[in-house]
Amino acid sequence: MRPATGPRADVVGTSFASDFDALWLSLKLAIATSCLLVLLATPLAWWLARSRARAAVLVEALVALPLVLPPTVLGFYLLLLMSPDGALGRLCSALGLAPLAFSFPGILLGSLVYSLPFAVQPLHNAFRASGTRLLEVAATLRAPPLATFFAVVVPLSRRGFLSAAVLSFAHTLGEFGVVLMIGGSIPRRTETASIAIFRHVEALDYAAAHRLSLTLLVLCFVLLLVTYLVERRAALQELRQ
Repeated sequence: MRPATGPRADVVGTSFASDFDALWLSLKLAIATSCLLVLLATPLAWWLARSRARAAVLVEALVALPLVLPPTVLGFYLLLLMSPDGALGRLCSALGLAPLAFSFPGILLGSLVYSLPFAVQPLHNAFRASGTRLLEVAATLRAPPLATFFAVVVPLSRRGFLSAAVLSFAHTLGEFGVVLMIGGSIPRRTETASIAIFRHVEALDYAAAHRLSLTLLVLCFVLLLVTYLVERRAALQELRQ
């Protein structure tokens, strides 16, 4: 079979290139979001797990709000905050920074807010499951709280950290509504893989949509499969001990 040439080949080549750029942008966004969320969610989840303050319930409800709130609603209000008249927009202008709306930092901020519960809840559950006995023993030995956290709590909660990172990554990889509201669909800047799929469907290019959708499907499945295998092996090792 002779290779395709002419205008049709140029269109196909351009489609492959744009899809690769969209997929690479999605991967960068997912990696940055999951790494930052693990750092940001750890102290928040620890406070929620140990605090007895009445405000903890309010904070927990606010953190879980993206789970039930339509992504377009969340994206709309974040876009208003990032607009030139919004609080974040005015702050960026005062600091001499580029506008957040329709930029990669903007969609990164939106992804952090939208995927926050997927990082906080696994860590919250893991911290609660770790109990207080070892912490009390460390306190009687006058161990510093920070050293106790990294030496005792983190090893006991390693499954929670793994789940938080994987769920945040996978959830960000499939984001659509929030990213579209904040970033639009600018190639190589804000057009993620999910937005590229939507663009292909709008253009009735189902072959390209299928190709990119299948790539995301396989990627997410392999990621979850590896995660479950690691957790299962860790559980079996704990039972043998």
